Amino acid sequence: MKRRVLHGALVGTLGASLLFCNAARREAPPATAKAATEDASVPAEIAPPAAPADGGSLAPPVVDEDALRWTPIDAIVQAAIEGAKMPGCMVVVGRHDDVLFERAYGARALLPERAPMTPETLFDLASLTKPIATATSIMILVDRGKVDLDARASRYVPELARLPAFTVRQLLLHTSGLPAATPLSDWSTDRAEVIRRIAALTPRSQPGERFNYSDVGFVVLQEIVQRVSGKELAAFASEEVFAPLGMKDTGFLPSPELRLRAAPTEQRDGGFILGEVHDPRAFALGGVGGHAGVFSTAHDLSRFARAMLARGELDHRRLFATKTFERFVARHDTSKGGRALGWDVDSAFATHRSGLFSAKAFGHGGYTGTAMWIDPERDLFVIFLSNRVHPDGKGAVNPVVSEIATVAVNAAEVKTGIDVLRAESFERLRGARVGLVTNASARAKDGKTTIDVLRAAAPAVTLAAIFTPEHGLGGDREGKIADGAYEGVPVVSLYGDRFTPTSESLAGVDTLVFDLQDVGVRFYTYASTMKRAMKVAAERHLRFVVLDRPNPIGGVEVQGPVLAETDVKGFVNHHALPLRHGMTMGELARLFAADDGLELELDVVKTIGWRRKETFDRTGLAWTAPSPNLRSLRSVALYPAVGLLESTNVSVGRGTSMPFEIVAAPWMDGAAVARRLNEAEIAGVAFEPLTITPTSSVHANKRCRGVRITVNDATRFEPVRTALAIAGVLRALHPDDWSFDGMDRMLRHAPAMDAIRAGKGLADVEATWALDLATFKARRARFLLYK
Repeated sequence: MKRRVLHGALVGTLGASLLFCNAARREAPPATAKAATEDASVPAEIAPPAAPADGGSLAPPVVDEDALRWTPIDAIVQAAIEGAKMPGCMVVVGRHDDVLFERAYGARALLPERAPMTPETLFDLASLTKPIATATSIMILVDRGKVDLDARASRYVPELARLPAFTVRQLLLHTSGLPAATPLSDWSTDRAEVIRRIAALTPRSQPGERFNYSDVGFVVLQEIVQRVSGKELAAFASEEVFAPLGMKDTGFLPSPELRLRAAPTEQRDGGFILGEVHDPRAFALGGVGGHAGVFSTAHDLSRFARAMLARGELDHRRLFATKTFERFVARHDTSKGGRALGWDVDSAFATHRSGLFSAKAFGHGGYTGTAMWIDPERDLFVIFLSNRVHPDGKGAVNPVVSEIATVAVNAAEVKTGIDVLRAESFERLRGARVGLVTNASARAKDGKTTIDVLRAAAPAVTLAAIFTPEHGLGGDREGKIADGAYEGVPVVSLYGDRFTPTSESLAGVDTLVFDLQDVGVRFYTYASTMKRAMKVAAERHLRFVVLDRPNPIGGVEVQGPVLAETDVKGFVNHHALPLRHGMTMGELARLFAADDGLELELDVVKTIGWRRKETFDRTGLAWTAPSPNLRSLRSVALYPAVGLLESTNVSVGRGTSMPFEIVAAPWMDGAAVARRLNEAEIAGVAFEPLTITPTSSVHANKRCRGVRITVNDATRFEPVRTALAIAGVLRALHPDDWSFDGMDRMLRHAPAMDAIRAGKGLADVEATWALDLATFKARRARFLLYK
């Protein structure tokens, strides 16, 4: 009987933030699709489909699992609009390298006539001006050595000398003692008179004594920028902040063309304020205030936020050094909670902050209904832009921002297959008697092993047997592994006397569940174990469920020679894959099933929130070593390179604290090898000589010299090319000592080996497999599950 093949089917409910259904799927729209609609309650991409003109039945709805995790934001915004909290808004969520979610809701104007919110809408940022324009400008001057944070403000503005000696840092933290504001009559376009009046103020407190949110303090900072740089704040911020970051629609005093896109605020002088600053004191200053006056769009602010997540840099344009960025966002205690330099962290003012943000998060809000939060630890930003004061000044959005941010944190979080399965209340395994292929590295978000999660699912799910791969149940063993038991459940080794589950071990099992962390390399054996288990499942008509996980070295790059069909044999060389395949276990299972014509019911429980370009360090997940010598993500990143050399007579770091980070041998001239490799300028990687004595494996207890390899630019690092470069240098410097031929046990490509022997360059070696690799990439595409 032919079994159904279900790839990534979804059942049940994933928390409050995900909706699943069993509707048939067709191609779904991208998760970052934008919608602009006057009906705030129904964004365009989730509106119900129109009935066919011929009266026929509707096609099944599109189900985009990735987009569904953001749908709770729709309900939050709809409730806020219906409650007259705001006429509409823009919401953007992203990471340092991309926008994950962007959507326009409701209206940008209700009066004098209704106009829809669009992604291009220009917003009065109000107090977001403080961190984005003023504080950032100050930090640029600090970075250039022109402003000292701990200098008295009077050093730069001598008129302030009669006031207590507050510093630039205290101005940024709102602890200078200056008042929040002064009478509107004190404010005008006469800058000298404004500063004279500030210098004549009576402080509210002594410098550093207590937090007192102060617009006045940021006008002083504005003056410091002007006097130190010789440029008005508007010009300095435009030239040094907005232009370098590509924020083309951001600045003070928007042009007439930009004003046409502006969201109006309240009325002034008989008409609605449109493209003019709402804040009355900034307006009196001529539209440019250190505390208010900047206008921007969601797109531009996302570029600013991305630069902050990249520690001050975007698209190779850097605002200031990393150390300056760290000073910019470091938390300081104040009498009302944590603040950073121009930013809020967790003060009493941070009512729009999500409780799920990390302690490293910083943000700010604006009176007109704007807010931005940036969380470096989570690699996440949330931007909320509204004109909540339109039309009558009665809106309120801070709780809305906090709710949206909480949804964003949850939605952006990577959830592996076991987390998704548990959130669904194990619906797709209900009633199953499970044989679980796993080890201790397969864990849920809370750190519990998949074994313990499934045991706790009883009686809905029965864990009947556990099958372990190479390295055993703990993922910490070498060599053959014996059978055993765990909490009364039999543990059957698939790396010892057998490599495939036997009929006896599968007695009473109706579903095989596979959950192992792969490392994205052909010769890592866990995919081989999965393939053998799949074949048994097909033969015995067992359902096969893969709990998917991210590929830790990313799912974009595909590199190295493809194993020839004639070489597909044994446990290590198990399938026609390139050395670096760029696939997850779930995707490999789909490929294996198709290539081998397996008739089985295959169900991949997809990881949620992972993007192909993300390496494991960007997922927010905790790394648990899947095998004894891949204890760190440094080792994992280098494994495709250094692992290629392991079958030769070099130590790759087993028996040291740096497995798969070194190449060494007693006969090697480490200094010469490091020098030659560094001279080759291999992208993304550096080499340094070392001396080390492994305690086990190759060259155990022998003093070895060699090189330590460090990835210094992961975006440019190519592990296969790095391995080839090392091979070329070892052949050149140690032709009689290094057993080059052993490298083919991992590379498995005779033409490439011949090219290396002939001393060909890297491009010529790579050309030997280019055609096969291109063919594989084309075939691989149909099995991919993630964007």
